[in-house]
Amino acid sequence: MHNHLCICHLISHYELATRLVLVMHHREVVKTTATGPLALLALKNSELRIHGRRDQPLDCSDLMVPERRTLILYPGEDVPVLDATLLAQDCRPITLVVPDGNWRQASRMGRRLPGLEKAARVRLPAGRPSEWGVRREHHEEGLATFEAIARAMGIVESRTVQEGMEKLFRQMVRRTLIAKGAGGRAPLPDEGRADEIPRQ
Repeated sequence: MHNHLCICHLISHYELATRLVLVMHHREVVKTTATGPLALLALKNSELRIHGRRDQPLDCSDLMVPERRTLILYPGEDVPVLDATLLAQDCRPITLVVPDGNWRQASRMGRRLPGLEKAARVRLPAGRPSEWGVRREHHEEGLATFEAIARAMGIVESRTVQEGMEKLFRQMVRRTLIAKGAGGRAPLPDEGRADEIPRQ
């Protein structure tokens, strides 16, 4: 992102009970169009792990602790939907593991993450199409990783968190397209961020 298009000052920081663990495919890490890292900046209770490096094998077994409920966001139709009914079945705070890569990479990671064999896989309910027009998505229902995380947080945490994150995402999309010469007006200098959201 060019300096004058930077969105760092627009990032609201959310301190939530839900813990985000972003597991990026090693080939996704180097892509400048990856959206998952932006979620790490917005969500204080989050961390990044890399999958697929031969010299650094991934082990997520430390996430399986009795005081938390570990869920894997999985892009498949054969798993339960993440909704209020599912959340009501277990009141423990959630560790949300989100595989980050293309559709094929994410689906493979969701099935094979070492140490998470007993973690529950969940999928997002059907929603509006993705607003991410920077990278081509071959699946009609596909979302950018940031969008998927925002929608999940809207279910697990609050609609306010989701709306704040989506506002930031739209700025990222807009400024990225401007940087690529795709048109659009220049960002206004007074475009501010949402208020910080306290722990709920």
